Amino acid sequence: MLSGFPKSIQEFMRWSWTEIEPFYNQLAERRVSAQSIGEWLADWTQLADRVSETFSRLNVATTVDTTDKDAEARYVAFLDGIRPHAQAADQKLKQKFLDSGLEPNDFAIPARNLRADADLFREKNLPLLAQESKLEIEYDKIIGAQTVTWEGKEVTISRLRPVYQNPDRELRARAWRTALTRQLADRETLNALWKRFLELRQQIAENAGKPDYRAWKWQALLRFEYTPDDCKSFHRAIEQVVVPAAERIYAKRRAQLGLQTLRPWDLDVDPLQRPPLRPFHDVAELESKTAKIFQRVDPQLGDYFETMRREKLLDLANRKGKAPGGYCTSFAASKRAFIFANGVGLHGDVQTLLHEAGHAFHTFERNALPYHQMRRVTSEFSEVASMGMELLAAPYLSADGESFYDEKDSARARAEELEKIILFWPYMAVVDAFQHWVYENPAAAADARACDEKWSEQWDRFMRGADYSGLEEEKKTGWHRKLHIFQVPFYYVEYGLAQLGAVQVWANALKDQAGAVAAYRRALALGGTRPIPELFAAAGAKFAFDAATLGDAVALIEKTIGELEK
Repeated sequence: MLSGFPKSIQEFMRWSWTEIEPFYNQLAERRVSAQSIGEWLADWTQLADRVSETFSRLNVATTVDTTDKDAEARYVAFLDGIRPHAQAADQKLKQKFLDSGLEPNDFAIPARNLRADADLFREKNLPLLAQESKLEIEYDKIIGAQTVTWEGKEVTISRLRPVYQNPDRELRARAWRTALTRQLADRETLNALWKRFLELRQQIAENAGKPDYRAWKWQALLRFEYTPDDCKSFHRAIEQVVVPAAERIYAKRRAQLGLQTLRPWDLDVDPLQRPPLRPFHDVAELESKTAKIFQRVDPQLGDYFETMRREKLLDLANRKGKAPGGYCTSFAASKRAFIFANGVGLHGDVQTLLHEAGHAFHTFERNALPYHQMRRVTSEFSEVASMGMELLAAPYLSADGESFYDEKDSARARAEELEKIILFWPYMAVVDAFQHWVYENPAAAADARACDEKWSEQWDRFMRGADYSGLEEEKKTGWHRKLHIFQVPFYYVEYGLAQLGAVQVWANALKDQAGAVAAYRRALALGGTRPIPELFAAAGAKFAFDAATLGDAVALIEKTIGELEK
């Protein structure tokens, strides 16, 4: 058994590679047998969890304050001085395990994943992957620095989001144009950064002997149960059954607003001219009311969230210098999760916290699995955990006076969120179809103008309903504002597939809420020990790409919206 580890993760984070390396060497030199394989995997887990948590904590530090030079320096030092060495040493352990031919119980899928990792591994890619992480920091810094002057104050782009809900159409338009003018000012900077990303990714794929980056990324993402052609089938299903439903939503909105055409700044305002929902005044209220919701969904899930509150594992408020978006990351050695968000007082912030908490609950539930390889879950199902939680929690938005809303506003919020599910699928298809084109045509995609045109083409194919006439430059550069394209390529179709799974979990909850939550938790606890279709099935859903399954989901959503709007 390994010994000599620091007692705290904070102490381990101060270690150099010279101090860490001997533990990898011990594992590499130890003999393994059927009797000792469990202890060996447990020791590997102990080491891997500490390295993983170090990476996560250092990365978090660069996102909570993109201006923190010390945090950036520590992260870069880890990327350069520890992570490549740890990845190379980890590869030796993977190969040692595979060569042993041993396989503990419930380890078939983890072993398959290790074989895929071993096949992709090239030591010469390690500095390139580190460089890719540094480019991701550059993207965050560019976006995080985007501020505007609004009503005499410097504010972040995110701080304009509440204005888009203002009934004053001229004010909304001015805010939208102000934001886009600032974002377009970084157009050439982002184009140059994009070219560096693309060149780096092509080299990574070439080094690994893959025909293109998509093939490399497909294997890196462990996509064994579906293909790029399945994704394109999903796009066509969305075009067939979801785009018409989205057009119906836009047509209703246009009529309610009394407009000839919908413009981009008309998409967030309440179409009945009701004031925007303001569910909380500060993040303390956001936390406390969300905590009560989780206790009602399931007491154990509520306890997980209280642990995060107590241990200050939530950073939810928007502020200048903070990276964009929201995420949940795991601290593997501490067996905890951390949630990052940019709350500004909108209902969307509530949804973000419910979503990211679903990821956190997934972390807590799978922590019981003994080996870190068993806790590795692909995004297709991890997003069911998050999107499923949004829908499972929805009935409790108005449970009593301590919740966010009364019954009327709760019905409004729920109907709006269900509409967003329909409106999201076409946008997801734009992002995913665009990325398939990029990596099928990397030479063309190196030209940002070609990317602009392809994005615009896909937008017109799927996003029918809003009028962008006179705003062609703003429309075609939309890919700049989707961080997944820059930072986590191909990580987007999972949201669409998982949303379909989550709607099925919700459909079960409409018949038996307690039973659906229990199945959801059982599926989360399986971690990565089952293939994707079996994880979906355990949660009570079907892993699908077809128009029929999607059509059933759309029909249920439209029916429920109608009931809520009454």
